[in-house]
Amino acid sequence: MTSAKVVTGERACAFLKVNERQPKPRTRGVTEIRGPYYTPMGKRYLQDILETMGAYVDILKFAGGSFALMPRQAVKELIDLCHSYDVLVSTGGFIEYVLTQGPEAVSRYIEECKDLGFDIIEISSGFITIPTDDLVRLVEKVREAGLKPKPEVGIQFGAGGASTVEELEAQGTRDPEWAIQQAKRFLEAGAYMMMVESEGITENVRSWRTDVVSKFINALGLEKVMFEAADPEVFAWYIKNYGPEVNLFVDHSQIVQLECMRSGIWGTQSLWGRVLTYKG
Repeated sequence: MTSAKVVTGERACAFLKVNERQPKPRTRGVTEIRGPYYTPMGKRYLQDILETMGAYVDILKFAGGSFALMPRQAVKELIDLCHSYDVLVSTGGFIEYVLTQGPEAVSRYIEECKDLGFDIIEISSGFITIPTDDLVRLVEKVREAGLKPKPEVGIQFGAGGASTVEELEAQGTRDPEWAIQQAKRFLEAGAYMMMVESEGITENVRSWRTDVVSKFINALGLEKVMFEAADPEVFAWYIKNYGPEVNLFVDHSQIVQLECMRSGIWGTQSLWGRVLTYKG
């Protein structure tokens, strides 16, 4: 296999200036991409993505528990390939399903994720109601296992399953301050970063709750939060309003478009020539 260092060396047209990016491992401007879910992803498909855009990918996330349906060796090969490009690998929010099968299953799940080579275990609770104290203990358990806990918080119950606007409206939303206080407890317990669920904010809503985004950023800071933004209009809005160093989760098919916006070389009419960094 060609090494990441060779493949991600000098870019084409290196004489042209683009927005400067923090080198890996990045703490800002982190990009997480969705792996297998809407499409299958084998090592040859992933190799193509990482050979061309691996310099801009920080995390690959398995979604919907997809890895639990794949051959164990195939999962390990995907994870190993990511590591060869300095890309961390996340489980996605599958622990919600595991929690329904009891504490022993949770312990075995964490150990299996470590054996497979995962770096991050996402801790989500969009479909289940679980006390914050229990989630804090999960954060601590994951951290003690030597993995990075990445809790997900949001304002919409029932988020994460492509529910309709009407279904989610019937569920109602939580107070953003409640979610922020949860996030603070998770960070105090050793969470690596917070994932902010898009549903109820920019996804499956009649109008965007941009006020909620500003509350999260004001309370937690840009470096400790990542926003789910798997829609070009959404990630363009985040970059326009919070700059190229906002942490974002997108589909793997959107990595090129997102990085063109981050780098300032391309974008919509409202972004053209307006996304800049200054490293004086």
